[in-house]
Amino acid sequence: MSCLSSDETEQIPIPGYGGAELTAGAEQTMKVEFGASSHVGKVRAKNQDHYSIFRVARSLDVLSTNLPGGEIPQKVEESGYVMVVADGMGGMAGGERASILAIQTTIKLVLKAPKWALRIDEQEVRELLDRMRVYFQQVDATLIQETLYDPSLTGMGTTLTAAYSVGTHAFVVHAGDSRAYLLRDGKFRQLTRDHTLAQSLADAGKIPAESVSAHSARHVLVNFAGGPRRGIEPEIGTLELMNGDRLLLCTDGLTGMVTDPEIVAVLNQHDDPTLAVQALIERALESGGRDNVTVLLARYQVTN
Repeated sequence: MSCLSSDETEQIPIPGYGGAELTAGAEQTMKVEFGASSHVGKVRAKNQDHYSIFRVARSLDVLSTNLPGGEIPQKVEESGYVMVVADGMGGMAGGERASILAIQTTIKLVLKAPKWALRIDEQEVRELLDRMRVYFQQVDATLIQETLYDPSLTGMGTTLTAAYSVGTHAFVVHAGDSRAYLLRDGKFRQLTRDHTLAQSLADAGKIPAESVSAHSARHVLVNFAGGPRRGIEPEIGTLELMNGDRLLLCTDGLTGMVTDPEIVAVLNQHDDPTLAVQALIERALESGGRDNVTVLLARYQVTN
């Protein structure tokens, strides 16, 4: 992919998302199963895609007590889950370094945070959305700073798409053209908007929406981490998860090779996330594998 520097980027609400609106009521516990894989493809010499899935948690374990049984819980644990994918760009080692550094920086920022969002209310939603925006801005600044230390990396950048879930609450934060999708009750929705020049032209009514996928500027990014100057503007949204939901994150090595209906067909064929991810990557390779391809998939089931 290529990039187009921009001093200003517009923040667009993610389709199908609320702002900070969450459903009130008792918390539900979700069992989450993951599948993830990345492949260099059939054309590229290096894999500039990177991903990570990690769990954040706090727990209480009673090690010793003389209170009567049942008076206090013996073990309590609250968990949240993060999926993040980055598709680097920038020639030679630049793209590879950019995507690695973006994920490294994200994890460091999470570890340094004074609190983790493991109990969600309206105030926590607002604070978390603010933190996510700041995280992306700090990732952007870190990549640019890295090029000052190593001029050979000048111009490197990366897409960055992340999803955080805790209970039934999910948050997606995104910059670039790696995508997030939701499969619910047979309906497949793209949750992110591609930050490409072609999509911007379509949004402005300058080209037909149906021509975006074949437009010469479909891979020219206008919003991403890194690049010649700061200016990332992440899209952020919230989503209420339901039993059976599947959340898919992927780079354009999948969506450039496999159509949405084909992705749905594979997901319907494989309930197991690991098998589904592998089948999607195989489909991308069978279709030409012209780019690195990375797929992350989470499957959510209510347990109470």
